Amino acid sequence: MEIKPISNRMYGFLVLYDMHTSFYHKALDGINDADALKRLDTKANHVAWLAGSLLQERFELANLLGIPMNASSNELFKHHQGIKDGLEYPKLPVYQREWDQISPLLREKLMTVTDEELDKVIHFEVEQMSFPLFEMLSFNTYREANCIGQIALWRRLLGYEGMKYM
Repeated sequence: MEIKPISNRMYGFLVLYDMHTSFYHKALDGINDADALKRLDTKANHVAWLAGSLLQERFELANLLGIPMNASSNELFKHHQGIKDGLEYPKLPVYQREWDQISPLLREKLMTVTDEELDKVIHFEVEQMSFPLFEMLSFNTYREANCIGQIALWRRLLGYEGMKYM
């Protein structure tokens, strides 16, 4: 896939964005509904929460860039909510369909982000945080890799084959 963003600062993000877009599906491949909710007697976030949280962040970023869409699981994850016991989380195929819906739209927007937009400070009232869009993209990119890695570890802990990168 050709990557020629308007801002040179976006190139590295877009390379990783494309990797994460495909790794999301590879990490979730074959995990059944029951296993997606297992925490193995720990306080760790289960696969369904990790997958939904990743999806939510892509929708959140899309909203910031002018794409007025929400994930169907928005209420479970908005304002960076943590995992909640006793709630029903969507099935992984629901997340995957929505990932495929938002990812190309968001990528197109990321290709056109200007340096001025990257420097604009974003204020999150509920979370009481403010930072430039560039820093948010940096953190989101790191976080996507981290969460996909956690799902890849869960695959092994739950007895699945390791994640395939190709």
